[in-house]
Amino acid sequence: MVRFIDIHPENPQQRAVDQATSVIADGGLIAYPTDSGYALGAQIGNKDALDRIRSIRALDAKHHFTLVCRDFSQLGQFVHVDNAIFRAVKNATPGPYTFILPATREVPRRLLHEKKKTVGVRIPDSKVVQALLAALGEPILSTTLILPGSTEAMTTAWEIAEELDGRIEAVVESGEDVIPEPTTVVDFSDGSPEIVRVGAGDPTPFE
Repeated sequence: MVRFIDIHPENPQQRAVDQATSVIADGGLIAYPTDSGYALGAQIGNKDALDRIRSIRALDAKHHFTLVCRDFSQLGQFVHVDNAIFRAVKNATPGPYTFILPATREVPRRLLHEKKKTVGVRIPDSKVVQALLAALGEPILSTTLILPGSTEAMTTAWEIAEELDGRIEAVVESGEDVIPEPTTVVDFSDGSPEIVRVGAGDPTPFE
């Protein structure tokens, strides 16, 4: 049975935050609210959880997984950001953007795009997610919780628990409306910005 973990959206209780991150640290898979709908989250090096995410979402090898980072400094440990890209990415974070960038050696090969050797990174503007990241001490391996056949991220904790019972360990409930609009995705694989998807983030700075 899926475990519910209630975390206050403005003042995350440390005990509840620790409960959620302990699930991740113990190899579990959680669903948690972000500033762009719910996401599935796991530990970076957890191959079993990665396989389960692929199964739940029916993902192929071309899918870009995302490392949800606490701040720009942490982001810089996992992707290469040259001077030309630095300011554009820095000015847009935290916020509803995902950036596709060349990965460093800190990122397990199984998370990378099979041809480009890139990975997605983002810094959400969410107190709950920031609290989770602070407690975990590393990025969360994530992907938006969009089920096969759907085009929008799931937004309701009880529906997620019902749908994914037996496939995930926990659902974080923050008691606030979760907006299903996805992030704006900007691909810097080739050094210049390519807008892959327009979502909640204003794409104008990257056009």
